[in-house]
Amino acid sequence: MEQLDRIIREAAAAIDVIYFQLPVDGGDPVYRERVYCYELYHQMRSVWPQDAQFSLNGEVDKRAHPLWGRIQARIAAPDLLVHTPGHMDGNHCVIEVKPSNARREGIEKDLLTLSQFRDRAGYERAILLFYGSIPQVLEAAIRGAGQLPTIEYWLHPAHHIPAEGFR
Repeated sequence: MEQLDRIIREAAAAIDVIYFQLPVDGGDPVYRERVYCYELYHQMRSVWPQDAQFSLNGEVDKRAHPLWGRIQARIAAPDLLVHTPGHMDGNHCVIEVKPSNARREGIEKDLLTLSQFRDRAGYERAILLFYGSIPQVLEAAIRGAGQLPTIEYWLHPAHHIPAEGFR
């Protein structure tokens, strides 16, 4: 799906500050991954082409999938899937999202999820999207994850700014 990069950039640029860091009464705004992901999903759906070959879905839980156990993959519900529901040959992109204050363990878990979706479920692309800044623990998490398939790293540095690939 050639338009996916454009869709991610445009959707990220449309995210307002209250979804980027959630305001807290009496405190500083905080990163809330769920809040950001739901808004990213909404913004992506807003610019999704009517005639797109693939569908966008959020947090598809694979526990009930009849083939998931056979491919010996850990049960996962990635943040976003770009795929053809009901067809394993329609697996295009799996996306995990992490805020800039993500912990190493969380990044390693998402790297494992992305790897399994690429290697075992046949997804063409795997994206780890950071919002805020690149976590200091990223390099350590990548080293700790071991041998990885090709994973794209994207950064969405601030609200109303497009996300871009890096590395």
